[in-house]
Amino acid sequence: MHQVGALPYRIRTDGAAEVMLITSRDTRRWVVPKGHPIRGLAPHMAAAQEAWEEAGIRGYPCATPLGAFDYVKRRRRGPVDATVTVYPLAMVGQDADWPEKSERDTRWFALIDAAAAVDEPQLQALIAGFRPPPAPSTFAERMLPAIRTGIRRRFPMLGWFQSLMPKQGRFFEQFEAHAATLVAGADALARLLHGDGRIETQIAAIVAHEHAADDITRDVLQDVRRVFVTPFDRSAIIELIGVMDDAIDQMNQTASSITLYGVTSFEQPMRDMAGIIVEAARITAEAIPLLRSVNRNGDRLNELTARMIQIEGQADTIHEGGLRALFQQHQDQPMQFIVGREIYSHLERVVDRFEDVANEIQGLVIDHA
Repeated sequence: MHQVGALPYRIRTDGAAEVMLITSRDTRRWVVPKGHPIRGLAPHMAAAQEAWEEAGIRGYPCATPLGAFDYVKRRRRGPVDATVTVYPLAMVGQDADWPEKSERDTRWFALIDAAAAVDEPQLQALIAGFRPPPAPSTFAERMLPAIRTGIRRRFPMLGWFQSLMPKQGRFFEQFEAHAATLVAGADALARLLHGDGRIETQIAAIVAHEHAADDITRDVLQDVRRVFVTPFDRSAIIELIGVMDDAIDQMNQTASSITLYGVTSFEQPMRDMAGIIVEAARITAEAIPLLRSVNRNGDRLNELTARMIQIEGQADTIHEGGLRALFQQHQDQPMQFIVGREIYSHLERVVDRFEDVANEIQGLVIDHA
């Protein structure tokens, strides 16, 4: 038996992820929302429908699955082996009422607690690996400030000389702040394409996040010129912040095209691409802090960049199918096809820029890990 499931998640202000689990109707054990594929719906959309029916969760599903797990489904005629393909679902809200509210309990879990709460080993691994907690600092990293202080006390002239030199800068903080604008911009873009709130409000939010990202990029470029010691090669810093900024610039270009042409409704493939953009932004926001210790985090960074490249390939497939359907729908309305094609083009470029982010991170891992 093949089923689809959703992993509803939300990211707290401290960057930690939480996922929602529900209880099964028969055994009351903790599981993810899941069910059979629904005729006429893509698998990720069917998973999102199950999340609403079983937990009241509304959100943006990613069309690329996280993975799959096996379990034994109990039926009146006997147990059946089942495989569930799981799709991440960025939570927007939880409705006050839903079809199975009286039949199940719902609860938000920290990842480590959610992994411990479910029974299936493969599902435990999927949840635990969704966003692992940051690794504790090493002994050397904890001792480094004390070592520097001791050197300055023993060699005061060296401390005086260092005080004259530009410091290491705030590159990691700037990268992380920029990644936060990508997450916020992707969320506003998804809300725009899903019709969640007023179009003008979401467009204004995208523009505001793009301006904030420009300010951060400008600060990074200034620091590259004036700072004496940089954590990576200067060209690598410039390339990474550049492709990150290109991603939110393309979000802004998408919003500008929607404003220019007065578009008020969007095809499902456009919404699917928005779900992929939300997932790409989430991956970026997890990957960027790991650059503080590339050597220690090399394996996880490789996993994240591989996931980014995987969803970019899925976005290409959705883009091609969307354009094909758009052409068939508007063969006698060339202007509507041209407008829709432009929006698709900007969405594809957003995902492409996130792939560029993955490539830059992979380059840093190769050079430093």
